[in-house]
Amino acid sequence: MRVSAPPASMSSTLVGRLMRNRWLYMMVLPGLLYFLVFKYWPMYGIFIAFQDFQPFLGFWDSPFVGFKHFERLFGDSNFRLLFRNTLILATYNILFFFPLPIIIALMLGELRQEFTKRIVQTLVYIPHFMSWVVVVGIAYMFLTTEGGIMNELLVRFGGEKINFLVSNEWFRTIITAEVMWKETGWGTIIFLAALSGIDPQLYEAARMDGANRLRQLWHITLPAIRSTIIILLILRLGHFLDTGFEQIFLMLNAMNREVGEVFDTYVYSVGISQGQYSFSTAVGVFKSIVGLILVVAANRLAKRFGEEGIY
Repeated sequence: MRVSAPPASMSSTLVGRLMRNRWLYMMVLPGLLYFLVFKYWPMYGIFIAFQDFQPFLGFWDSPFVGFKHFERLFGDSNFRLLFRNTLILATYNILFFFPLPIIIALMLGELRQEFTKRIVQTLVYIPHFMSWVVVVGIAYMFLTTEGGIMNELLVRFGGEKINFLVSNEWFRTIITAEVMWKETGWGTIIFLAALSGIDPQLYEAARMDGANRLRQLWHITLPAIRSTIIILLILRLGHFLDTGFEQIFLMLNAMNREVGEVFDTYVYSVGISQGQYSFSTAVGVFKSIVGLILVVAANRLAKRFGEEGIY
């Protein structure tokens, strides 16, 4: 039986492809290095969650304890409280914060005057560049009982002062409102980019058929950015339990800790401050596993409904 000549070696083909597209790969290299150094390389630290890690013994000589720290986490009397608080705040972010950049982007897309559009975009972008210390400081100025604008307005309209900053009932609302004010403008960037890719001829054809602005929005704009919305929602679910440390830590006090203590602040106060690095890592692994499950489930659900998903 005659055997045909083998094709060119894979290595030579790969080298040739690399040489032909070397400048494109050079452009990709910084991003690749970023993910390798800051995302993939630190993953080896996950094993600390299964050790009694001692900095003086090092990573390899610290004793292996299996699932001891996970058992401690799930058996902790505070676990149910932490999970409930984190879940509620995360759900608030999905329900109230995630749709807001979409709405703002759609509203900006309807503006016809470019100057006005740019002014509005700049105003909604600015809060993103403020640190959480500044944002929380502004919230204190608005909500404090000693000269706070909100309480002064309540008194002027015949109401009574409310101590928002120590109230369990208002804590989650304030946290969500701060996130919405700070990050909504920045979140509109991707959706505005998606809107700019819509073919204007579709709107012209719709107008010729008698479709008003609302019909155009429903039948053209939203379907055009639907895939972007779904992909960003799936990616957001990957960080579902990441409610943010700095903001909540700055807003916490002895009066609202019952509704404000979440995994991130608990890890800092119990884990890192007391040098319990293995326990802190176990909490992080638990949050990552929950995020992974949500991403996989959401991606499968999206594909079942005919969307592309993220993989």
